[in-house]
Amino acid sequence: MLVDTHTHLFVDSFDEDRSEVVSRARRDGVEIMLLPNIDASTIQALKSLVEAEPGTCYGMMGLHPGSVKDQWESELNQIKKELWNGNYIAVGEIGIDLYWDKTYLDEQKTVFRTQVQWAKELKLPIAIHAREAFDEIFEILDEENDENLSGVFHCFTGNMDQAEHALSYGNFKLGIGGVVTYKKAELDKVLRNIPLEHLILETDSPYLSPVPYRGKRNESSYIVHVAEKLSEIYKVSMKEIAERTTKSALELFKIPLSQ
Repeated sequence: MLVDTHTHLFVDSFDEDRSEVVSRARRDGVEIMLLPNIDASTIQALKSLVEAEPGTCYGMMGLHPGSVKDQWESELNQIKKELWNGNYIAVGEIGIDLYWDKTYLDEQKTVFRTQVQWAKELKLPIAIHAREAFDEIFEILDEENDENLSGVFHCFTGNMDQAEHALSYGNFKLGIGGVVTYKKAELDKVLRNIPLEHLILETDSPYLSPVPYRGKRNESSYIVHVAEKLSEIYKVSMKEIAERTTKSALELFKIPLSQ
C-alpha cells in the first residue's frame, strides 16, 4: 500500500476524469490520498471530493502562501472557520513562497505563523510549502516548535543542511515527490545521507510529474515512479519503501491502519 500525502485532486485539471484518476491510483496500490487546501475558493471542491471518496481521500485545511494577497485577512478568517468546524487531518498547505513574488513577504510570515499556532492548538500536523524561503520558515519554526508541533516539509528539494535543520524539530518528515527523478535536481545525493524513516511519498499532482511523465499532468498513480527511485537510492525493495513510507505517513497524519 502507498500513500500520496499531497495531491490537489480537487482542482479543475481533473474535472474530466477525476474518478478514473482515483481508480488508476487504487489499481497501483495507492489507497490513501491526502488533499491540501489552497484558499477559500477551493474549500468546497475539496470537501466534495472527501465526501465522494471516504476512506480514500482526506482533507487538510490551510491558506497557501501563493494566495496571500490584499484580501489575506478575509481569506484567513474563512480558513479558520472551516478548520475549526470541519474534520481535517492537518493544517495545510501553508508556508512561504518567494519564487514568484516577494511583495507580500511580511503578510506571508504572519499567515504562516498564525496557522502554525492553530495547528499546535488543535494538535494537528502541518504541510509546509517552502520555495526559496527556507531561512524565513526556519526563523519562525525555531521560535514556534514544541511538543505539539509536527508536520512535513512538502516537496522537499533542499540541501543537506536544510534537511538536517528540518528534521531537527523532531516531529517532521520530508515529503518526496517527482523531483527526485530529475537528474539535475541532485536530490538523490542528499537522500543518501537521510534515513528512510524520515521520508514520506507525495505527488503534488497535477504538478511536478516524475520521469517518464515529466511535463505532463501528474496524478497519484505516478507515485510508483517516486517509490521506484527511492528503492534504487536506498538499495531496498519496493515492498520495503512502501511499508516504511506508508507507516510514517499514517503515523504522522494519525490515520488508522485499518483504513
